[in-house]
Amino acid sequence: MTSHQKLTRNQALVLGSLEKAGQPLSAYTILDQLRDDGLRAPLQVYRALDKLLESGLVHRLESINAFVACSHPHSHSHGSAAFAICERCGRVDEFSDAVVQKRLASWSSEHGFKPSRTTVEIRGECAACLGN
Repeated sequence: MTSHQKLTRNQALVLGSLEKAGQPLSAYTILDQLRDDGLRAPLQVYRALDKLLESGLVHRLESINAFVACSHPHSHSHGSAAFAICERCGRVDEFSDAVVQKRLASWSSEHGFKPSRTTVEIRGECAACLGN
């Protein structure tokens, strides 16, 4: 799936909800937002999220059990992404760092480990909340 045109109706609704939110949402929050659009069961949302995750259009933030739309789809090398999560305002910034990716790839190679995906989460306070 490389474009929104190839998404199912439910996938497009879920992705649209995440893109509009501009912040992480739980699956149940997404479901609540999309009830009027015909999504009634958590399984409908989870199936859509699974496919969106698989296609790289959405990321799961493990530490807060929430999902965000990818800010730059298909630019991640080897399924890696990094996020800075503000614990005060909830802002999430997605970024990538070639040095970190290279180090993780090197470690994996040295230890005979084959990662399927890498997600780095940094939790703390953003510049706006710190008053910088």
